[in-house]
Amino acid sequence: MCGIVGYIGTQQAAPLIVSGLKRLEYRGYDSAGVCIISDSGLRIEKKAGRVAALEKFVDIDSLSGTVGVGHTRWATHGLPNDVNAHPHTDQSGSIALVHNGIIENYVTIKKKLLNAGYTFRSETDSEVLAVFIGMLYDQLNDVELAVRTALSEVEGTFGLVVVSTHEPDMIIAARRGSPLILGIGNGEYLVASDAAAVIAHTRQVVYLNENEMAILRRDGFTTKTIENVKTRSVVEEVSFELEQIEKGGFEHFMLKEIFEQPTTFHDGFRGRLQIEEGTVRLGGLTSVVDKLRAAKRIIITACGTSWHAALVGEYLIEHLARVPVEVEYASEFRYRNPIINSDDIVIAISQSGETADTLAAIREAQLKGATVLGMVNVVGSTIARETDAGVYLHAGPEIGVASTKAFTSQLCVLTQFALYLGRMRALSAEQGREIARELALIPEHIRTILRGADEVRRIAHEYSSVSNFLYLGRGFNFPAALEGALKLKEISYIHAEGYPAAEMKHGPIALIDDNMPVIFIAPKDEIYEKVLTNIQEVRARSGKVIAIADEEDEYIASIANHVIRIPRTLPMLTPILASIPLQLLAYYIAVERGCNVDMPRNLAKSVTVE
Repeated sequence: MCGIVGYIGTQQAAPLIVSGLKRLEYRGYDSAGVCIISDSGLRIEKKAGRVAALEKFVDIDSLSGTVGVGHTRWATHGLPNDVNAHPHTDQSGSIALVHNGIIENYVTIKKKLLNAGYTFRSETDSEVLAVFIGMLYDQLNDVELAVRTALSEVEGTFGLVVVSTHEPDMIIAARRGSPLILGIGNGEYLVASDAAAVIAHTRQVVYLNENEMAILRRDGFTTKTIENVKTRSVVEEVSFELEQIEKGGFEHFMLKEIFEQPTTFHDGFRGRLQIEEGTVRLGGLTSVVDKLRAAKRIIITACGTSWHAALVGEYLIEHLARVPVEVEYASEFRYRNPIINSDDIVIAISQSGETADTLAAIREAQLKGATVLGMVNVVGSTIARETDAGVYLHAGPEIGVASTKAFTSQLCVLTQFALYLGRMRALSAEQGREIARELALIPEHIRTILRGADEVRRIAHEYSSVSNFLYLGRGFNFPAALEGALKLKEISYIHAEGYPAAEMKHGPIALIDDNMPVIFIAPKDEIYEKVLTNIQEVRARSGKVIAIADEEDEYIASIANHVIRIPRTLPMLTPILASIPLQLLAYYIAVERGCNVDMPRNLAKSVTVE
C-alpha cells in the first residue's frame, strides 16, 4: 500500500527519493512527504495529494543532504491531509519516521504519552510511534535501542524507517508484516517497500525477514532481530528490467499489461508444460509431491482478484483431480477458527506475496499442521518465503492497481496445478495431452482477441454513462463474471455485480430494465442452451445484452445487442479468454469517464493492512 524510499550515500538524497516514490505511485496513496537530514537539522516537507503536488509545493533540489527518507501514504488513521502525511517526528523534532502498517495498541501508548505531557499534531498511529521512540531515546540515549525497545512493545504491523539528527549518518529500517528491501550499492544504500524504487540504482537487494531490522551506514549495514540477535543477510538479484515498469508507449500501465498477456501467459507455462506426456513439471512442488498425492482436501485462500482465480481453481482441481476443494476469503479464514487437518493442502494466492490477510491465513494453517503452498508473482515476497513450497506466476511486474495479467497468469498456473494433480490420480495421458495442447494455444487466442480491441472500445463508448452493470456466467465462467464486474467497479466507479446466470431470477432480475446492460459469458459448452434461456429472460425485460461468445456462434447475434467474439477452446479454459474482453471493456469505459485508470481512488496495489 504505502510507499517507502530511504537513502544514505554520497548523492543528494531528495531527488533520488522523489524519483523512487514516483515508481511506487501505482501502489495507491493520498499524500507524500520527504525528510532530509541537513546541516541545520531535519528538513521535512509533505503534502496531501500526489508526488507532483509535493514537487509543486517545494523545490526538491533545494533539500540538500545525503541521508533521507520519503513516503507515500494510504490513509488509515486520520484524513488524507498535510498534517497526517508522513514523515512524522518525535516531540523534539530530532527523530523522524515513515511507517507502513497499523499500530494496533496506539491508543494505549498515546494515553501513556499524554499523561507524561507529550502532545500530538496528527490523528495518526504513526506519530504515536515516533513520539514513543523519542521518549525512549530521552531515557536511553541510543537511537537504535530506543527503536528496538519501542518495537518490542507495539502490537500490529510495520514497515518502518527511522532517521535522526542524533545519528545523522545512520538509517534504521524494520519490518513486521509489511515488506522492506535493502538496495546494495557502491558506498550507498537504499531501503524501500518495493524493488521498483531501487532498480534504477542497483539490482542487488536484501529482503528483510519478519521481525528483522537493518542498520544502514555509508560503510556497510548490519541486520538483526528486533530482540538484538544478529542475522545473516542473503544478497539476491532483482530479476526484472527497468523497462518492465515503464509504459513502453502505451497510454496507461493497465493497457500495456492487458496487451502483455500473450507473453506473460506463455511465460507461465514455458518449461513446465509437457505436451507429449500430457503433464506438467512444477519444480517448486517437488518437496511436497507425496503430500499432494495423499491429500484428501485442498483449501485455497486469497483476496480480491486472486479469490476469483481461486474459484476457477476450485472448478479445475475438482474436475481434473477429483479432490474436494474449498475456497476461502483470507480475511475471514484467519478469524473463524477453521477446521484444518494435517493432511490438508492450503494454497495461498497473491500477486504481491505480501497481502496481510493472506499471510495471516497461511500462518494459521501452518499452526494447525497443514502443508501450505504459495502461488505468487513477486520473487522473494513474504508468502514465497514462508510457505512450504510453491509456484511463481512469472507475470513480471504489474504496475496497474487493477490486476489483469497477474489474474490470467494465476489461471495459467492453477490449470497446470490441476493437470499435475490429475495426472497423479485418475487422469489419463491422452486426456492430459488434450488439455496441454489447448493450454499451449491460449497465447495465440489472446492475440486474436486483442486484435478486436476497437470493437470493445465502441461498445464501451455506448455504455460509459450507465450507472449499473450485471455480469453473468455459469460453471467455469461464473468466477470470470465476478472478476469482470470487479474490474469495472475498481477503475470506472460504476456499480457492477457478478452472478451465476441461473441465479439472476432469484433476485437481480428485479433490477433489469432498458437502462441495465447485462454481460453474458456464453460459450458453446454443455450449458449453452441454459444461458440462452437466461438471455431471453433479460430481453423480455428490455435489458441490453452484451454477449461474450464463440467465433462460430451465428445464432447469438440474433438475441444480443452486442457480441464480442473469442476463439473456441475447452470449457475449462474459457474463463481465461473471456477475461480479456472484460478487462478491455472496463479499461475503455474508465477512460471514457476520465478516471485515473492506473491509480483508482481509495485502492492500493498491495494491501498490507487489515
